[in-house]
Amino acid sequence: MADHVHMLLSVPPKYAVSQVVGYLKGKSAIHLARTYGERKCNFVGQHFWARGYFVSTVGRDETAIRDYIRNQEQEDHRLEQLALWR
Repeated sequence: MADHVHMLLSVPPKYAVSQVVGYLKGKSAIHLARTYGERKCNFVGQHFWARGYFVSTVGRDETAIRDYIRNQEQEDHRLEQLALWR
C-alpha cells in the first residue's frame, strides 16, 4: 500500500515484539534512505516510519489474515465503498 505496510511475522517468545518491530523499522529506514535517498549517511533526528504500530495475535485465523494481506488493496477499496453509505 502507498501509506502503510502489513506483515505477518512469527516472533519467538524470547524476543519482545517491540524490539522486533523497532529493528525492522530501523533497518528498513536506513536501507531505503541509502538506496533511494540522496545522502549515504544515517539520518539522525529524522523519521521515516510513523511512531506507532499495531500488533495482534493470529491464532487459528492465519489463513484469513494471509488472504487479507494478499488482497489488501481490494479490501481497502471495499471498506471505502461501505463507508459511503453511512
